[in-house]
Amino acid sequence: VLINSGSRHEAKYLSGISHFLEKLAFSSTAQFGSKDEILLTLEKHGGICDCQASRDTIMYAVSADAKGLDTVVNLLADVALQPRLSDEEIEMTRTAIRFELEDLNMRPDPEPLLTEMIHAAAYRDNTVGLNRFCPVENTDKIDREVLHSYLRNYYTPDRMVLAGVGIEHEQLVECAKKHLLGVEPVWGSGPTKNVDRSVAQYTGGIVKVEKDMSDVSLGPTPIPELTHIMIGLESCSFLEDDFIPFAVLNMMMGGGGSFSAGGPGKGMFTRLYLNVLNRHHWMYNATSYHHSYEDTGLLCIHASADPKQVREMVEIITREFILMAGAVGEVELERAKTQLKSMLMMNLESRPVIFEDVGRQVLATNTRKLPHELCALISQVKSTDIKRVVTKMLHKKPAVAALGDLTDLPTYEHIQAALSSKDGRLPRMYRLFR
Repeated sequence: VLINSGSRHEAKYLSGISHFLEKLAFSSTAQFGSKDEILLTLEKHGGICDCQASRDTIMYAVSADAKGLDTVVNLLADVALQPRLSDEEIEMTRTAIRFELEDLNMRPDPEPLLTEMIHAAAYRDNTVGLNRFCPVENTDKIDREVLHSYLRNYYTPDRMVLAGVGIEHEQLVECAKKHLLGVEPVWGSGPTKNVDRSVAQYTGGIVKVEKDMSDVSLGPTPIPELTHIMIGLESCSFLEDDFIPFAVLNMMMGGGGSFSAGGPGKGMFTRLYLNVLNRHHWMYNATSYHHSYEDTGLLCIHASADPKQVREMVEIITREFILMAGAVGEVELERAKTQLKSMLMMNLESRPVIFEDVGRQVLATNTRKLPHELCALISQVKSTDIKRVVTKMLHKKPAVAALGDLTDLPTYEHIQAALSSKDGRLPRMYRLFR
């Protein structure tokens, strides 16, 4: 079951509700007395369960033997619409969330933190810029009443999709009618009041966190102290035609960490590998990411290096952004397109991925584009399309996230000036001597 609900919908509520719901999933319900009872029921059909909340979707998923379909749909309906949310479960969730937040700040891999920061910078205080993790100060404020008031507005039939893979469509429809049709949720069914339908407003901006990264991983081979920078620009939503050229561009940029060289196909021919990691041995990471939602998107590059080389690192990244709008080689473009197609095909060999693909597409568009249709669209991308989408993207204000020792970080205005210049260079700083 996929539900159109996530941290982006929490503007009128306490931030962190989706994080709570993700942790509370598959706890006791009207039919099942405890989490253990749910797991034992699934075990009879060789099943496992999982819940994942993202910025725009929450997903309750079960994998089990197809013979247990009726049991599984019944369980999913119960978990989504009839959770007990007992005081004890909510208290345990509070503890789990506090622990997770502590862990997030101590991890050597800053990826989740940077992703939060770049979204907060790009969409200041609105929709996808809202925090995906529950802020510490809200852990005690979220209770059953708060959760019910949120669920009443967002867990409604028009915002839900039941998706299945490996079963006949008709069977799934029958089970849905039996277990989901006309079910009265535990929070009652009144008219929805506070549904947030706001569209993402891209603002651009900078979020900086000064942090001592010198001891993130102690041990025989400690990770050196690094400063992490992420620079992003608004791309487009996954409903727009330009989404495919952006996906190709992201593949073409690619990159990775200095330890993820691997063999061909691991991004050895991508621009961030050839132009950045191969030429500047002091850089530890240069990776491109593309986040896309139904009303906006964000293309960003994450880079990390020693704190003394932050200025140089930022300039290398801004130059790469400017070069995106330049000439695109035929071989390079074809390679990126082939890589994107093969990644798409390879991912869709796994059933959980197919399930998520079906669910998300139907939730957003009521239909599903099949892999061969997507491959045909990828094949049609030309170098002029890449140039067009990049030129449009470079007119936006940048979003910047910076973590670590930021003594040598250029100002936001300088980064913006570099991204609107012809060569991507930062304005020179003249030191005044008396």
